[in-house]
Amino acid sequence: MEISIRHYEKSDNGDLFDIYRLPEVTENTSQKPFLSSDTVGQLFDNPDNYTLVAEVGEKVVGHVTLFLTNKARDRHVAFLAIAVHPSCHGKGVGRYLMKQAIEQADNWLNLVRLELEVHADNEAACALYNKVGFEIEGIKRLSTFKAGKYIDMVLMSRIRPDFIAAE
Repeated sequence: MEISIRHYEKSDNGDLFDIYRLPEVTENTSQKPFLSSDTVGQLFDNPDNYTLVAEVGEKVVGHVTLFLTNKARDRHVAFLAIAVHPSCHGKGVGRYLMKQAIEQADNWLNLVRLELEVHADNEAACALYNKVGFEIEGIKRLSTFKAGKYIDMVLMSRIRPDFIAAE
């Protein structure tokens, strides 16, 4: 399977809606199930976000978004979100998206810190984030509601390696 990564375009909203309409995707995000196509489009049509998409053939099968801030003291930080179509789970799409987002963050966006939150029961995502250099910073106990109960969120971050070495 050949995966190509490129910057998000508004024309990708249909494929992204196809991803976010699936319960097995939204159950692992902060979004509610059954999002409208307008809501999905609003997630990505923001100039403060930096979104890359993964294509297989002519179809977008995943995205990674860096949520940038205009806060003067936090411009070195981005919050990261990712989603991959379930048909492509375990095929390297998520890893490839994460590596490309990290390359952009380190070498083009001048970011020092990437951070994310992940459901504690999402073991595959936790393993992926760990493989690409994220470390656990803490646990937010009973912080989100999923499938009728409160669950923990894992806080993870990645500090750019050359920044740590320069301290």
